[in-house]
Amino acid sequence: MSERAETAVRPFILDIPQADLDDLADRLAATRWPDEPAGADWSQGVSMAYLKELTAYWRTVYDWREHEAHLNRFPQFTTTIDNTNVHFLHIRSAQTDALPLLITHGWPGSIVEFLDVIGPLTDPRAHGGDPADAFHLVIPSIPGYGLSGPTHEGGWDVHRIAKAWAELMRRLGYHRYGAQGGDWGHAITRELAAIDTDHVVGVHLNTLLTPPPSDPAEAAGLTDDDKARLDRLISAEPEMSGYAKIQGTRPQTLAYALTDSPVGQLAWIVEKFKEWTDCADVPEDAVSRDRLLTNVMLYWLTATAGSSARHYWEAFHPSQPPRTEPLATPTAVAVFAADLARPVRRLAERDNNIVHWSEFDRGGHFAAMEEPDLFTDDVRAFFHQFR
Repeated sequence: MSERAETAVRPFILDIPQADLDDLADRLAATRWPDEPAGADWSQGVSMAYLKELTAYWRTVYDWREHEAHLNRFPQFTTTIDNTNVHFLHIRSAQTDALPLLITHGWPGSIVEFLDVIGPLTDPRAHGGDPADAFHLVIPSIPGYGLSGPTHEGGWDVHRIAKAWAELMRRLGYHRYGAQGGDWGHAITRELAAIDTDHVVGVHLNTLLTPPPSDPAEAAGLTDDDKARLDRLISAEPEMSGYAKIQGTRPQTLAYALTDSPVGQLAWIVEKFKEWTDCADVPEDAVSRDRLLTNVMLYWLTATAGSSARHYWEAFHPSQPPRTEPLATPTAVAVFAADLARPVRRLAERDNNIVHWSEFDRGGHFAAMEEPDLFTDDVRAFFHQFR
């Protein structure tokens, strides 16, 4: 293959074969359900009553073709980077001087997280904003996830993904750009800023982990609110970290179950939307049912349960030591009230050049999905200084 062909950016249209949708419907109809303790709630995992009702909706009401068409409203492309197919949305603003912005999802998210913010970010005028705050958006699927997967070789850790993103932006002709990320996207975004520092003007994060300080003097300086945030994360870790330990140690074993059972894949993802969103009772309190199922569909239809889970294994077995030097790139942090890992600013400032910090009284881990207006306004406000 020629170098030109290897680096080509190819238009992409999502068109799932009908046979795949028919197979999904057959599998959903033939689900073999487990038992459940009498009076069970969500304390041992996803409620069976809830999951049966959601599965019935998925099989009989949800219309993939409607949501496939919605995704195809946005320009999509693929390109080969480091011998791997990378899928991405690329939406250019009508404002020619718009700032390029790369947005990265995490697990168990996807490009679906950002569908409600594409319009306001690329076309502020049409959404009550200032045209001067427009962005050209690049929204890739992480290698191994959804339409960028499955990957067929190991080594796709945070550093390698960040290098691929730097190459993607270079290939698109963007030599000065911002970056945004949450969940794994926050780690990838920070690494991208560290390795492509001459081109990344600033980073906006809606996830940032701030472990408790080991220095007693530093710990003594924490406020009651700081301590409450750390205590919340510490107390939740044993109960909430099972998924990460499985994906970080035995992703292949998990892959057999999730790749064979759509209800298994649904349960594995929907549990996190229940636990990580700002919902009162069920995930749909925070995220629409159809949007949640479209996110699940990108994992199911591409058989990427295993390759996305391997991202955790790579994190547990990194190719190089983690960076210890502070990130000098101007950084914004948006803290949403229901996110379990709410960072402590004084601890965040040890390792980041924090120039913008926002606290919101609602919203959770999937910020762009749950609170698109708050997310959009904060991204605009931070990057306004780099115009």
